[in-house]
Amino acid sequence: MTYLLPAAAQNDQPLLLSQAVHTGLNNYQGIRAKQNYLGASTALVQNARNEYLPNVLASLQQDYGTINGQYGPSTPYGAPGVSSAGPTAASQNWNAAFGGLYLVNTNWEFFTFGRIHARIQLAQAQVKKDSADLLQEQFVHSVRISAAYLNLLVAQRLVQNAQANLDRTQYVQRVVSTRTRTGLNAGVDSSIANAEVSAAKLQLIQNTDYAQQLGNQLTQLLNVAPGGFILDTVFLSKIPDTLSTAFAVEQNPQVKFYQSRIDQSTGTADYIRKSIRPGLNLFGIYQGRGSGFDYNYNPSAGANYSKDYFNGINPVRSNYAFGISLAWNLLSPVKIKQQVRAQQFITEAYRNEYDLVTTQLKNQLVLSDQRIANSLQSVHEVPLQYKAAADAYIQKSVLYKNGLTNIVDVQQALYALNKAETDRSVAFVNVWQALLLKAAASGDFDLFLKQVR
Repeated sequence: MTYLLPAAAQNDQPLLLSQAVHTGLNNYQGIRAKQNYLGASTALVQNARNEYLPNVLASLQQDYGTINGQYGPSTPYGAPGVSSAGPTAASQNWNAAFGGLYLVNTNWEFFTFGRIHARIQLAQAQVKKDSADLLQEQFVHSVRISAAYLNLLVAQRLVQNAQANLDRTQYVQRVVSTRTRTGLNAGVDSSIANAEVSAAKLQLIQNTDYAQQLGNQLTQLLNVAPGGFILDTVFLSKIPDTLSTAFAVEQNPQVKFYQSRIDQSTGTADYIRKSIRPGLNLFGIYQGRGSGFDYNYNPSAGANYSKDYFNGINPVRSNYAFGISLAWNLLSPVKIKQQVRAQQFITEAYRNEYDLVTTQLKNQLVLSDQRIANSLQSVHEVPLQYKAAADAYIQKSVLYKNGLTNIVDVQQALYALNKAETDRSVAFVNVWQALLLKAAASGDFDLFLKQVR
């Protein structure tokens, strides 16, 4: 099993998103399973082609027994019979000798009126379906990894923001405590500051826990050893260069997979219809036979047979036969009529699911464009919000230290600055996430991947 060590163990080098996608595609067990399914269906195509080869049976048989004969009808149905043959006698006797049977039998259905060809096409349709399923799994998994990567990056930045907010609240706490001890502020200010520090600590714990959960999720998607990830922070300060694609939804690997199911079901119905067709067979047999009983053996006389092994197994009579036959089950059309009808219903169900996923992806594509437009507006707005919040916090802190404002104003400035930091952290990543949504809907994952490191 292939593993990639977490980035934290690799000389503190960041794990690039492209590396994460490559690692996940190589390691993920679900993709390996799809590859094995594809290998199996590919082998079955050759197996379907091999069905056209003739059957050749060679048999060598040596036995020992009696050859009593008796007139009368007999049908060996449901149980094997004894193929001994000999003259009839007035009473049972136990004369026994060795015998041998040697034969080569061949049968070749050389013309099937399209049945074998339809079976090969059906096997090839399964290969196409499994191949489309593999591509779909790789595409979807790439999107999953990218989404988990961006989510973890935001979560890690929120942890840093929570730590910065805790540092600020602790600074305010120290200022408040100093002014309270000197009698410049009321004791209630100290209680409010203490509460803010506790709230900031709780927020830091929650953000840390959330980041650890997302880190575990990324670990599972990459199928790597558990550990911390150091991620590429370029997504926190840069927007994509290209936001449009010429891909149609029909090119999405997910849509192609649903189309392959329709094609396979159509091929199955065609194979079932053609299975009723007759077949032309060439057959031939060559047989040699030996017996310890002579040609003039008379059970009444009790002579003319030998118990010698080599006399019995030596072939002394040979026969051959060859010919051509046409075989057709006349009731096959009645038997398969409902099978074809059932397969047609399955094909229609696959078409319904194809239409459903196509509609969903088209709606998702529209939504992604809307999210891109909204997130770009946020990118332009958050620097103004952050600067204003940071200036307000500095002003309120200075005013509070000089006794010109109250703790409530400082507290509100803290809230505003913390929110501005959070909005700034997610603004740029939101653009990338919206682009990833567009890539997932259109099927053009290169639109996203070629713009990341």
